[in-house]
Amino acid sequence: MTRSATIIATGRYVPEFEHTNAMFKEQLEKVNPALPGVVDKFEASSNIKMRRHAPKGWVTSDLAVAAGKDALAEAGLKPEDLDMILLGTDSPDYITPATSVVVQHKLGAVNAGTFDIGCACASFPTGLIQAAGMLATNSQMKYIMVIGSYMMRLLSDWETDVMSFFYSDGAGAAILAVDSKPGYLGSSLFADGSYHAHWGIYSGGTYEPTTAESLAAGRTKVKLITPFPAEVNNEGWPNRMRELAKNSNFDIKDIDMAIFTQVRYNTIELVMKELELPMSHTHWIMDKWGYTGSACLPMAFDDARKLGKVKSGDLVTFVGSGVGYNQAAAAFIMP
Repeated sequence: MTRSATIIATGRYVPEFEHTNAMFKEQLEKVNPALPGVVDKFEASSNIKMRRHAPKGWVTSDLAVAAGKDALAEAGLKPEDLDMILLGTDSPDYITPATSVVVQHKLGAVNAGTFDIGCACASFPTGLIQAAGMLATNSQMKYIMVIGSYMMRLLSDWETDVMSFFYSDGAGAAILAVDSKPGYLGSSLFADGSYHAHWGIYSGGTYEPTTAESLAAGRTKVKLITPFPAEVNNEGWPNRMRELAKNSNFDIKDIDMAIFTQVRYNTIELVMKELELPMSHTHWIMDKWGYTGSACLPMAFDDARKLGKVKSGDLVTFVGSGVGYNQAAAAFIMP
């Protein structure tokens, strides 16, 4: 039997608490009266109207477990049925050990191997590509769970930093299974490490171990150092889509659903126009759930599926763009 990987189930976790832009502007005005105007500009370009906050005491692995349980319920599987868990996040529980092993333990997936993927918002499509390859080449594997989980808010000065506009909590998951019919079609991967110092947490690793001085200076918190040029996504996403179509032997016009990183609605609109695809062939969630980083692609895909926008036989593409920067794209035919 020819072994191909297909997506059989998805799930998500969306926190109930809504931190609206009005609430955010009120707290920022106490820091700097000019900051609420920045929030208005961010909202105009991104379509983000709120952020979601998980309950106090929750960590990234808790969000991932909640999304994983949701996906398992749809698939009709038990945690012990999983052969592997791939977790994409850049807001881990710890520097080490890997957060995926914590998820495995909390979920009760006693038979699953694990590893973390640290490509920020490109982590989920990177995970899909890795999972598809493992299922195709390992005869003992049947089910792999790929999760994206994001809690950057807790690694930021979210009460005073205007960039926390983009830090919403959430998680999404997908379960891939072996099938004799084509599911996974192909990929496109790209990186440009010259941007590695633009955005990140720059103290706490081996580059600069945490000191009293770096802690006081705020370098152990996530910071935007230099804005990314608009063309990184405006031109990068169409490039990934065209390369993906070439590598996977399909035409752009045949795409039924294109899922992108959910950071700016205007970027999605621009890219869809560039590709000559109607907006009905994409989906966005930033208006109701905010920007959830490494979790945004699986959350958007799960929402599109559950709203009936994705059907059996549909060609679905995923394009993620993560700081560093990484870009990853994957294509699947839905079972």
